[in-house]
Amino acid sequence: MHSWSTGWQAYLVLCPAALVAGAINSVAGGGTLITFPALIWILGGTPNAAIIANATNTVSLCPGALSGTWGYRRELRELWGWVRWLALPSLIGGVAGAYIVVIAPESSFKAMIPWLIGLATVLFVLQPRLTLAMTAGAAPGGATEDGSTGDVRSRRYLWLVFGLQLLIGFYGGYFGAGLGILMLSTLSLLHLGNIHHVNGLKTALAGMINGIAVVVFVISDNVNWKLAVPMLLSASFGGWLGAALARKMDRTVVRRIVIAIGIVLTTWYFAQQWFFAKS
Repeated sequence: MHSWSTGWQAYLVLCPAALVAGAINSVAGGGTLITFPALIWILGGTPNAAIIANATNTVSLCPGALSGTWGYRRELRELWGWVRWLALPSLIGGVAGAYIVVIAPESSFKAMIPWLIGLATVLFVLQPRLTLAMTAGAAPGGATEDGSTGDVRSRRYLWLVFGLQLLIGFYGGYFGAGLGILMLSTLSLLHLGNIHHVNGLKTALAGMINGIAVVVFVISDNVNWKLAVPMLLSASFGGWLGAALARKMDRTVVRRIVIAIGIVLTTWYFAQQWFFAKS
């Protein structure tokens, strides 16, 4: 653990990281790839550092998902039937994933870190293709009042999407980077009509998953509040700033930066496990 990790110097690292993460999340996603490694570095060798970093990171970035849900409130009124249908697997999966994190040995979570960051990086690489497939498969006409699209094809996948959302909820509660991208691919099966409907539903479900995971992490006392609160405020400001600058920022460039960071971090964490641990 760094000698200054519990002092004010830690905020010089974490607050800028959270601000950048909030901005990135509002433009392209991937903020966890900034804040989680920063927390790991700051917490260093403290007991359960990886679990506390994961819980603190979830708390600090959760308000962004919840505020995004409010931004899509009009679309969500049209999709209320789908929100109700997919809320249950989202909440169950989120609770299960977060619960596994807090009860399993820290060593098991640390062993998963390179794989989780690597998975998130792959998801960001595939994001344009997933979005294109989603748009191409969307049915015209939007959603009906009961939350369906009126497209018979969407009803064929009700239970498949329900099951996939349960798995996605588990992943979101366990770690969550790239969560929204996973949902883009599965929600495309529902043919919701346009990308705004899909993004609204995705944002609402992500807010549920992150919100219920926060409850588990808070109850289990795995959140470092001295770090979480300043990060939460910084991430919220970053989210507002990113939204304000979104039209001027090149999403492709932002995505490439996030992917490059993900590749470097994946390589670094794998090297730590495979090479440095043996030396």
